[in-house]
Amino acid sequence: MKLKNQIALITGGGRGIGRAIAERFAREGAAVMLTSRTEAELRAAVAAIEKAGGNAGYLAGDLREEAFIPRLVGETREHWGEIDILGINAGIYGPMKPVTELSSAEWDDVMSVNLRAPFLLTRAVLPGMVRRRRGVVLNISTISAKLAFPLGAAYAAAKAGLLGLTRVAAAEVGRYGVRVNALCPGPVQGTQMWEEVGAGLQKAYNLTEAQLAEETNAAILQGRPQQPEEVAAAALFLCSDDSSAITGQAVNVDGGEAFY
Repeated sequence: MKLKNQIALITGGGRGIGRAIAERFAREGAAVMLTSRTEAELRAAVAAIEKAGGNAGYLAGDLREEAFIPRLVGETREHWGEIDILGINAGIYGPMKPVTELSSAEWDDVMSVNLRAPFLLTRAVLPGMVRRRRGVVLNISTISAKLAFPLGAAYAAAKAGLLGLTRVAAAEVGRYGVRVNALCPGPVQGTQMWEEVGAGLQKAYNLTEAQLAEETNAAILQGRPQQPEEVAAAALFLCSDDSSAITGQAVNVDGGEAFY
């Protein structure tokens, strides 16, 4: 087991990529603490992990609320112990509008979830990792942080900022045995975000579902979207000792759509 006896805190762990990561980490021996806003999804994810023989718990809450961050970290430590892995996956796409039509409140909301919360979480967890001279922070970004897709300015800007946070945090803690990396998935099939984005693109460009799929897949070398389990496999690599010499990186898991 690659994560035996480790403690992993995973945000957005109730569904999609976050749940796939939690299930994969639990199979590899980690105790996983999940959080999201939807308690029913968290309960279902924990039940599935426990049924498979894993060790899991959850705390529901909104990462927009700064006071929730120390509570989440504190309860994780109290229940499980010191955090070895921080997987920051929770995110929102926000309104699909041109830049000129976005309100400042809409912009701020996307930034709050996708960039401010990761900063607060990283700030809360890194000191313990540095003190113990071990630990991994993994940020789930997106190829939208690298490529230009219309109607997602706030999302792209926040996720690009997350890559900047990844690099700087890695530079600050690299000499203390702590690693910080990011994954940049492309379109991930079966996630709520892709369903919402897909519906928005169909409406904006008057496309059928089949037409959107054809255009999306044409831009990917593999000719298909990714699966949550494929992102989880990459997450396991970056959070295990298999990637002990990798830090400060933004690794694409996109089937060959972006090349930097």
